[in-house]
Amino acid sequence: MILFCDTSALVKLYVDESESREVRRAVAESEAVAVSRVAWVEVHSALARLSRESSEGQRIQDAVKRHLRQDWPHFAVVELTAAVTETAGEYTEAFGLRAYDAIQLASAMRLRAQSDVPVSFACFDQRLNQAARVLGFELLGPQA
Repeated sequence: MILFCDTSALVKLYVDESESREVRRAVAESEAVAVSRVAWVEVHSALARLSRESSEGQRIQDAVKRHLRQDWPHFAVVELTAAVTETAGEYTEAFGLRAYDAIQLASAMRLRAQSDVPVSFACFDQRLNQAARVLGFELLGPQA
């Protein structure tokens, strides 16, 4: 199984939060971990916010960025192509998703279409999970 991690799941891989153990277990059990190219930007944005809002934020940010940089080459990165972008545009309308959430879902769909291995969707956003379920993904995260 390939585990596609949206940004909420990817952050839980590196930052101790509720459900972090669940994400780490799923990553350890998967054949591969996949992410959208935009996850890089989203993780850095989340870390910058954490750094501003927490006294430990800068230390956490530095450690997570270091681990992410080490792990990134081992992820299957779904590129932001014209096809992914167009599909994401459709998902904003069909499911009422925010732009980056729609890109995450379109990236996972692209991966699933190109893979012979089942793809599971790891996400901790209820609306995005609901859309992923409609599209037939097995989910890791709160069920919508």
